[in-house]
Amino acid sequence: MTGKERIGNILQRKPVDRIGLYEHFWDDTKKSWIQKGEMKESESYAEHFGFDMDAFWSFNMVADLDKEPEVVEETEETILVRDGNGALLRRHKLHDSTPEHVDFLVKDRLAWEEHIRPFLTPDPARIDFEGYRKVRQECLAADRFFCWSGVNVFELMHPVCGHEYMLMGMALDPDWIREMADLYSTLMINLLEILFEKEGAPDGIWFYEDMGFKDRPFMSPDMYRELIMPAHKKTIDWAHGRGLPVIMHSCGFVEPLLPGMVEAGIDCLQVIEVKAGMDPLRIHKQYGSELSLMGGIDVRTICSNEKSQIDRELEGKIPLLKKGFGFTLHSDHSIPETVDPETYRYFIERGLELGRY
Repeated sequence: MTGKERIGNILQRKPVDRIGLYEHFWDDTKKSWIQKGEMKESESYAEHFGFDMDAFWSFNMVADLDKEPEVVEETEETILVRDGNGALLRRHKLHDSTPEHVDFLVKDRLAWEEHIRPFLTPDPARIDFEGYRKVRQECLAADRFFCWSGVNVFELMHPVCGHEYMLMGMALDPDWIREMADLYSTLMINLLEILFEKEGAPDGIWFYEDMGFKDRPFMSPDMYRELIMPAHKKTIDWAHGRGLPVIMHSCGFVEPLLPGMVEAGIDCLQVIEVKAGMDPLRIHKQYGSELSLMGGIDVRTICSNEKSQIDRELEGKIPLLKKGFGFTLHSDHSIPETVDPETYRYFIERGLELGRY
């Protein structure tokens, strides 16, 4: 089977020859592996490791596209920047990390209506047509499954007002949150229509929505259903109406939200973060007939660079997860530079060996 055929079947839980293969990596990993001679700078991971799929992030969803990021403070190790959302974020310069949320211009509905909403128009300047075209053509040539990728509404709202003010809004001004979610979902659909009309459709849609942290989601299942799920369903229905399956990524513990996410229509849950409390075997047992899974392999075992630890992790999960033809091999997060290239190759080889039908 080609990668395109394999992932297409896996997302529908139809018979395949083996489990799928894909992965995410921190930026520092490729730099390290290039220095070690494992990869060439011009290579993609998909090409180098023979992944079954690839994806491209093609939208810039910052509110004010014309605002140059303003450097507020800079040290040898960090840089503090105010971006086009009015968010003040501190990032590390020496290594990959998520940014520190320092402050936000938007803390309530009035600030949103003044500083953000007027800028949220489907401007083609938001779209990287060339990058999308390049990866799509590479996937067509290699028979890889190709996904448009980008964030959905939860991951569009918190960069504007931060998790704290967004969650307070859910409790104190839920209509504001509904309004933001509805506007962002409409904007996303309008941009997708512009992109696909000009460059052609992908094979699938990949939404990123980090809706949990350790042992807890950011919101209750009821709040998800009332405030976020309608926008998810709107975007997923739009994709399904064009024959495009939907993968949804979410770091953190989101198991309590899964009934709503499945009802919203996702075809595959990706990442399944073990250290946050997620258990791919438990999820597969409950949802395996209606939901494909990608991930759930504890990246800490790969980071150990110990084959015995990797063997135990893979042997304890893949024989069960591959039942029903709905599993793709992937770590439960991303591969850091501390992983040796030889270790990662062993992880792939052993995982696919166990994942054959």
